[in-house]
Amino acid sequence: MLDKLRPQPGSQRRRKRAGRGPGSGRHKTAGRGVKGQGTRSRVARSFEGGQMPIMRRLPKRGFKSLRRSAFEVLNVRDLGVFGENAQVDVPALERRGLVRRQRRVKLLGDGDAPRKCRVQVHGISAAARAKIEAAGGSVEIIA
Repeated sequence: MLDKLRPQPGSQRRRKRAGRGPGSGRHKTAGRGVKGQGTRSRVARSFEGGQMPIMRRLPKRGFKSLRRSAFEVLNVRDLGVFGENAQVDVPALERRGLVRRQRRVKLLGDGDAPRKCRVQVHGISAAARAKIEAAGGSVEIIA
């Protein structure tokens, strides 16, 4: 009998319709008292009583391009966990916990190249490339 369910008599009241004249039960000020900001129907959420709003007090800074290509940055010294003649690619770096999943990887030249290894990354700095090739390794850029 779900179709016959009704609220208990007297449990629900009619909505008070404010601002509808003296006959509405809320007379001339519609239950909002007298004068002042509180009598208005809405005030901007950012309004702080005339004080300079926080959105204007804090400086604007920075910009993030929607077309930026975010790289996971790695340094040459981080490749020390790999052995001699190792194949260093993104899945291998993920397995070692050096990068997060499904990120583009860029190799920078901080530190010393540990050993001879084959490196496959999305980007590499000139210094990093020079260090790896000086250690006898090779570099391949992934498209």
